[in-house]
Amino acid sequence: MKKRYFNEEIFIEDIIFPNKGVGTFNGEKVYIKNTIPKQKVRVDIKRKKRKLEGMVLEIIENADYEIESACEFFGICGGCTYQNIEYEKEIEFKKNNVLKLLKQENITDFNFTGIQKSHSINRYRNKMEFSFGDTGELGELSLGMKKRGSYYEVVNAGNCKLVSEDIGKILKLTLEYFKNINETFYHRMKKTGTLRHLLVRQAKFTGEILIGIVTTSHLKSSLDTLVEKLLSIKLKGKIVGISHIINDSISDVVKADELKILYGRDYFFEKILGFKFKISIFSFFQTNSEGAEILYSIVKKFANENPNKTIFDLYCGTGTIAQILSENAEKVYGIEIIEEAICSAKENAKINNIKNCEFIAGDVYKTVEKINTKPDLIILDPPREGINPKAISKIIKFNAKRLIYISCKASSLAKDLKEFINNGYKIQKMELVDMFPRTYHIETVCLLSKIK
Repeated sequence: MKKRYFNEEIFIEDIIFPNKGVGTFNGEKVYIKNTIPKQKVRVDIKRKKRKLEGMVLEIIENADYEIESACEFFGICGGCTYQNIEYEKEIEFKKNNVLKLLKQENITDFNFTGIQKSHSINRYRNKMEFSFGDTGELGELSLGMKKRGSYYEVVNAGNCKLVSEDIGKILKLTLEYFKNINETFYHRMKKTGTLRHLLVRQAKFTGEILIGIVTTSHLKSSLDTLVEKLLSIKLKGKIVGISHIINDSISDVVKADELKILYGRDYFFEKILGFKFKISIFSFFQTNSEGAEILYSIVKKFANENPNKTIFDLYCGTGTIAQILSENAEKVYGIEIIEEAICSAKENAKINNIKNCEFIAGDVYKTVEKINTKPDLIILDPPREGINPKAISKIIKFNAKRLIYISCKASSLAKDLKEFINNGYKIQKMELVDMFPRTYHIETVCLLSKIK
């Protein structure tokens, strides 16, 4: 049995989560990333774990519903998935992908209440981590999103449609500044260069902007002039903090070995559903503020269908959901493994004058059983990979009447829901929220109740 096939033509018949088109080759299904139904593509195919996977070489024929992309770099840049289709079609794909994935796990018995669209499909992101690299042609310094399939080639993202015009202006100025002083990007293999990332966060409802310039510790140039130039840009929002983040790790992640505040502060404020939240430069916060209001409104609606004396908010982050639900509960306990997030949660509770929330730093698996009370409702908003199986067993032992599971990865959701169903829970309602337009990501909110 051959393991590789080259230069084959495939017609895409279907699409599955996360963003894989499905065709047929020699009587077998072949899965091809970044394709959509009704396209004809030329691909190289390889067998991987008993499945055939294809890599696109060329799109021979477009689907009859495709439109011209609003971004000149679509298909090259790895930031977007669906710039080439109407938003209604994107919503249809996302809804069907989630429902098909659940059906594969025999999860079909629930009330699906639909999908909530994003208020904005462009310029909705309140956070972006841009990478320094080169264009790959003349080795010119670039700043933006990684090119698909490349470690070092970066597509300049000054005109990115996912972020505000303010963020685009900040990116362009930062890139030009470093080009003029001949600093180079950090090459992980060669261990050369100093520039790593540009981190920008902008609150949708307050307009406050945080900037983090990430370099290695070997940066020789002063950043004072860059700070002056950034503060002189005419923006709709307001820069409240600029930091120099030093990162000497080998891995290509945004982290701080040391953080130096060059101007202002290392946090900003955002408002969600009337609550005010202080968010540090590294704090987790939903990347779509308008979408967060929709998401949390659904959680609140599901939660308030029955009275709640005690609520557990597991994987609570900076305590956003806990505080929003505190109005209709006697006591809310929030657990989060990141201590900095718990410190922010406690501070935000003070800012909002909330006194019935208690936040605990620790791993959910190890910490949840230390709370010596029985919850009426448990909120679950775990990382993308879902809940630790050992933690699920402890959560089930609380025998809570209701659970609300919030997920940004449908495959993790399906895996965990099956476990809850097998232990006496039933899905009552499920609603989708499109927090990430033009990408394949979708947020899911599930209300479960104990029936056994």
